[in-house]
Amino acid sequence: MVWNWRNELGRLKDMACRSLLLKLEVRGYIRLPPRVTASVNGLRNRCLGPMEHDQTAMEGPLQCLQPVRLEPVAEGTTEALLFKFLLQRYHYLGHRNCVGQNLKYLVRDRWGRPLACLLFGAAAWQAAARDQWIGWDVQQRQRYLGLLSNNARFMVLPWIQVPHLASHLLGRVAARLSADWQQKYGHSIYLLETFVEAPRFAGTCYRAAGWLRVGQTTGRTRNDDGRKPRAVPKAIYLKALCPDARQRLSA
Repeated sequence: MVWNWRNELGRLKDMACRSLLLKLEVRGYIRLPPRVTASVNGLRNRCLGPMEHDQTAMEGPLQCLQPVRLEPVAEGTTEALLFKFLLQRYHYLGHRNCVGQNLKYLVRDRWGRPLACLLFGAAAWQAAARDQWIGWDVQQRQRYLGLLSNNARFMVLPWIQVPHLASHLLGRVAARLSADWQQKYGHSIYLLETFVEAPRFAGTCYRAAGWLRVGQTTGRTRNDDGRKPRAVPKAIYLKALCPDARQRLSA
């Protein structure tokens, strides 16, 4: 309250302040009073029980499913619970609670049956190939990183076998994500990134949707300890959401 720390929509940045205080305490700069109530993070990240959802096998041309509905998922709704359950149950990485700015999309066909889930969140702190493509130095990355978003999860449900559906959805979401982000958080998004694990995936749907492969990660993670990389290197794909994205991100 003293700093009047607010986001672009004028809302107090409550969670960012809490996170900062915890980091300051870990580093020994401050000492926080004891918790008044227990943390609920364990409950927020718990695995959900079974939820009813249509698992009818679908094959055939994309046209048979149209119009496909792709809309942001509102927090605290049944749709949000279903979104989380589907990723926990069927995505190979699973899904925990989202932290920071994010947008979730649950895709349904013309009859309302779920088809896919897409999750966009905070961009990676560092990615050498991405930063080189944009033309960033350290100061520019710190200034503009919030204008990128990471496609952290993309999953077409396993019983859906519809050619071109994945690239169609990536094209649809790229056309609207910046406006949706502006409405929710008060600022635009100019560039999307994603990391594709090879050889598990070839990245075909991203290339078909106009994403550009610019390199690969080193295998290091946010919690890296400086020793041997902990993760499998992944291909880095980028999608500019406006023609002058690089200029906007390095002005």
